[in-house]
Amino acid sequence: MIFDSHAHYDDEVFNDDRDKIIGELIENGIVGVLNCGASLQGAVSSVKLADKYDMFYAAVGIHPEFADIVNEEVIKKLEELAENKKVKAIGEIGLDYHYEENPSREIQQSAFTKQMELAEKLNLPVVIHDRDAHEDTLNILKKFPKVIGVIHCFSGSVEFARECLNLGYYIGFTGVVTFKNAKKIVEVVKDVPIDRILLETDCPYMSPEPNRGKRNRSDYIEYIAEKIADIRRDIPINVKNQSIENTRRLLNLE
Repeated sequence: MIFDSHAHYDDEVFNDDRDKIIGELIENGIVGVLNCGASLQGAVSSVKLADKYDMFYAAVGIHPEFADIVNEEVIKKLEELAENKKVKAIGEIGLDYHYEENPSREIQQSAFTKQMELAEKLNLPVVIHDRDAHEDTLNILKKFPKVIGVIHCFSGSVEFARECLNLGYYIGFTGVVTFKNAKKIVEVVKDVPIDRILLETDCPYMSPEPNRGKRNRSDYIEYIAEKIADIRRDIPINVKNQSIENTRRLLNLE
């Protein structure tokens, strides 16, 4: 069994065969998917997917790439979407300093803070996007001690992971852990307690080996679990089962 704690099945690359793929996931033992909004339309689409499929849940939020649209009206719309019982988190939110074409750091930080305030107000966990922005991400997380969540597609050091864990956060691992040059993340996998690990695809992106470069999907988590089990000298079923329990705990699922 697998719970994909971060996916984007609303992405246009699934437009031609979305229902078929999701049907195959059900047949292949996927017990849950958290579909995460990136744009406002993505948040709306995530809720629609969650309403349509029992195993789907939604996170609603604005990715830092689109931080310049975040105003009071957008926050109000996210709050309205969060009234749906299948919405279990605010996300994908955070900071991305990697691309120069992204909104300024100040605009990103403002949008991030507004959405953290919403999560605190609604008592919902957050799904954090952090790329090349570890220090600023941590500083904002520390301003909201009542909020917990997951650091999605973790890319920081062991020390940064420990700081996040101390704040109550979970660590999300994607197919990156299977890449041959992923040495830093291997050390993080060794260090993070098993009860704070989440498995995620970020599909359709970041397919694990041996499917790197192909369109990603939730059943490919099998390869991520196998790699993490190998690193931790465990067995894949233990990693998968514990990650399901961790995801359910974070999202407050029955």
